[in-house]
Amino acid sequence: MLYIGVDLGTSSVKLLLMDEAGDIKSIVTREYPLYFPKPGWSEQNPEDWYTALVDGIKELTKDCDKSQIEGISFSGQMHGMVILDENDNVIRPAILWNDGRTQEECDYLNIEIGREKISSYTANMALTGFTAPKILWVKKHEPDNFAKIKKVMLPKDYIAYKLSGVHCTDVSDASGMLLFDVKNKRWSKEMLDICGLKEEQMAKVFESFQVVGNMNGQAAKDLGLSENVKVIAGGGDQAVASVGTGVVGEGKCNVSLGTSGVVFISTENFAVDDQNALHAFCHANGKYHFMGVMLSAAASNKWWMDEIIGTKEYAKEQKDITELGENNVYFLPYLMGERTPHNNPNARGTFIGMTMDTTRADMTQAVLEGVAFALRDSFEITKSLGVNIERIRINGGGAKSPLWCKIIANVLNVKVDKINSEEGPAFGAAILACVGCGKYNSVEEATTKLIKVIDTTEQDAAIVDKYNKKYDVFKQLYPSLKEMFDKMV
Repeated sequence: MLYIGVDLGTSSVKLLLMDEAGDIKSIVTREYPLYFPKPGWSEQNPEDWYTALVDGIKELTKDCDKSQIEGISFSGQMHGMVILDENDNVIRPAILWNDGRTQEECDYLNIEIGREKISSYTANMALTGFTAPKILWVKKHEPDNFAKIKKVMLPKDYIAYKLSGVHCTDVSDASGMLLFDVKNKRWSKEMLDICGLKEEQMAKVFESFQVVGNMNGQAAKDLGLSENVKVIAGGGDQAVASVGTGVVGEGKCNVSLGTSGVVFISTENFAVDDQNALHAFCHANGKYHFMGVMLSAAASNKWWMDEIIGTKEYAKEQKDITELGENNVYFLPYLMGERTPHNNPNARGTFIGMTMDTTRADMTQAVLEGVAFALRDSFEITKSLGVNIERIRINGGGAKSPLWCKIIANVLNVKVDKINSEEGPAFGAAILACVGCGKYNSVEEATTKLIKVIDTTEQDAAIVDKYNKKYDVFKQLYPSLKEMFDKMV
C-alpha cells in the first residue's frame, strides 16, 4: 500500500509518496503566495494551500496505482490562525506564525494576567507567534470578524477538514496555540475564557497518529482518489519532523541546524521549566517534548560567509580550523534577537575577544562555536528537568559541515548521528499515515524499522573539557551586555 505525507510550509507544500517499507516513490513541491499587508504582518489565503495541494497530489500520484493509496497525513506550519464562519467559509486571511502584530496582546497575557498563570494553564508563555494573541487582536481590531467565528483552526487542520469534513486538530499542533492544556491534552477553559471563546468553537482533538475520518466525496473528486483513503491527524512541523528523523522516546534529541536552530527533545513525561525558556508541547507519538529555538543558526554562518567575507566556499573557509577549544574569540549569534533562553528581540550579534593575533579562521570558528554554545543553552535547561541526552540526530544545511558536527558533539558532549533520510516533515507525516492505517503498532515501532543511523561523530573528552571552560565564559556574556543591547534599540 501507499501513503502520502503532506508538509504544509510557509512558502510551499511538499508532498511525499511512500510505501509501508519507507521507500519513497515520488516527491512534489508547490509554492503559494505570502502576503505582508503592513510591516511586521504575515498572512496567507487558506484556499491557496488547498489549491496547491490538489495540483501537487495529482502530479504526485500520476504514475502510481491510485487504488493502493491507503492514507494521508500532515505536518504543518504551527500557530497560524484560520477562522471559519457558520458555513465553514474562511472569514479573513490566516495570520501566520511569523506575524509580529500581537506584542500588545502578549504583554497583556504575560504581564497583566501573568506569565506564571498563563503557564499554569498552557505550560507556555505568550509569544507573538502563538494563536491566542492573534485571537485577542482580532477581537480588539476586527470585532465584526470575531463575532462571526464558528471554528478556530490551524493551517494543516484546515486542509484535513477540507479532505475529511471533520473539524480536527492534534495534540502537538494544538500545544502551540496557547489555548491548550498541554499536560492534560484538552482545551484550557481558562484560556478560552480570556480570549472570549467557547469550547465548541475549537476543533476536536486527536493524537497525531489517529484517523480523523475518510476522504469525503468532494475531496476524492478533486484529488482523483478513493473515498476509502484514511485521513490521519498529523502534527506540528517540528514534532512530525522529529518522527521523520526517528526522535521518538525518552531522551531522544534532534538538532535542526537550518536558518534557525531547533533543539527538539522527546520525553515520556510532562514537565515545564520555571522560566518557560523551553516550549513544553505534546509529541506526535502520544507523549511530550521540549523545544528550544535559536533564531540565527546556519543563518549566522551564511551572514558571515556571504555578507562579511564575501564567499560561497564554506568548506574552504573551515579547512584551516583544526584546534578545537583553543579559540579566544567569542560570537553571540543574536543577529535577529534571540528566543531560547533569552526571549529578547533586542539582543544583537557580537564578536568579543579579538586581538592583533586574531585571524579570519578564528572569526569563522567563533561563529560556528557561538551557535553551538547557544544550542547548549537549551541543553542545560533540559538537564535541569532531569532529562539525560547522550546522543543527538542532526539535520539541516549546517549539518553538511563535518567540522560543525564535531564542534557540536564536543560542546554538547554527545554523539552526533546522521540518518538515512533527509526528508524530515513530509517523511514523518507519511509514517504517521502508516501508523494510522495499522501498518505499525506505534510510532516508535515504525521509526525503529524505517530510520537508520548511517554515520556518527563522537566527542573527545579533552576537547569537551576545554569547551566546558569556554561555555562558562560564553554564558556570562549576554547578561553582561543585555543593558547595552536594550540601549541600542
